Amino acid sequence: MNVILDWALFLFICAVPLLTLLPLLRHEGWWVRGFEFPALQITTVTVAALLAYVWVYGWQGQGDKALIVLLLLCSALQCVRIIRYTRLFPYQIQSARQMRPDDQLNLLVANVLMTNRNAQPLLDLIRETQPDLVLTVETDAWWEEQLEQIEAGYPYRVKQPLDNLYGMHLYSRLELIDPQVHFLVEEGVPSMHGSVVLASGQRVALHCLHPAPPSPTENPTSAERDGELLLVAKTIDASAGPVVVMGDLNDVAWSASTRLFQKLSGLLDPRIGRGIFSTFHAGYPLLRWPLDHVFCSGDFTLVSMKRHRNIGSDHFPIQVVLQHTPRARQLHPEPSPGPGDEELAQKKIENVSADETALL
Repeated sequence: MNVILDWALFLFICAVPLLTLLPLLRHEGWWVRGFEFPALQITTVTVAALLAYVWVYGWQGQGDKALIVLLLLCSALQCVRIIRYTRLFPYQIQSARQMRPDDQLNLLVANVLMTNRNAQPLLDLIRETQPDLVLTVETDAWWEEQLEQIEAGYPYRVKQPLDNLYGMHLYSRLELIDPQVHFLVEEGVPSMHGSVVLASGQRVALHCLHPAPPSPTENPTSAERDGELLLVAKTIDASAGPVVVMGDLNDVAWSASTRLFQKLSGLLDPRIGRGIFSTFHAGYPLLRWPLDHVFCSGDFTLVSMKRHRNIGSDHFPIQVVLQHTPRARQLHPEPSPGPGDEELAQKKIENVSADETALL
């Protein structure tokens, strides 16, 4: 029995590097892309495997040393991925210094979990936090009826109830200009696009997204998710004026696809330098990662960012308050595509027959 356990431990430790190395492939299968999500957990497992190997097997032979070096490299790679989302890294978006309420945009993103039939926690949160914009996803007709209770305070509304987990509702205190619902990549998976006008009169381009994730129960590959994110990124000119993208992107902040999205769009991530702000899964503290996001152009500074309490969903709501600060562009280097990035993005867009004219 000890021999069997010994071999099982050895094989497990040898397999651990695959958790880090598989996502380096450009393969879009869910069983590859899924390993991008739990970077923090994989780092912990890799370090534990490294320590266990040294403790049990030592480092006398060349094979021992090779595996130890591989585990060290995998640990380092994971740390490089996540260190940007800790306080050890500089802010990508600077904090606002002088508060100017008329230039601020207070955003709340909440994946409600369609099967959750207790709307009161979300309604209470909205009343407590008073966001300018509320984006809810996974909202069906039942949720639309419950959210009627906040409509008195939100005169501008865009509604797309669906019973397939991809319904979406947008409620705004501020004027919305030409809001439209598009199905950019998949029938039944909507996104919302338009502009919102700040109290100061400044117009901000707005994109609300909830692409389908790569998973054995949704899409077998990440092609649809990546195609939608990159199509939106391609249409954004972050240097031309203020832009905000918000929603449950079903992708983590450090993934290859999100990094490519930022390079193409030029948008910034308020998480960088501040924390991971994991929003999923609300029910499992040891299995959480950031799926709900707000990205913005470099002419914003950050007032606050907060992950809120559990509202009965499998996601925590996240709230971000931005302040339009045009001079901040000088402080915010804009992400830009490297060699081959635009070609790769175009291939991913064409791979899903995305409607490239919808957002023009």
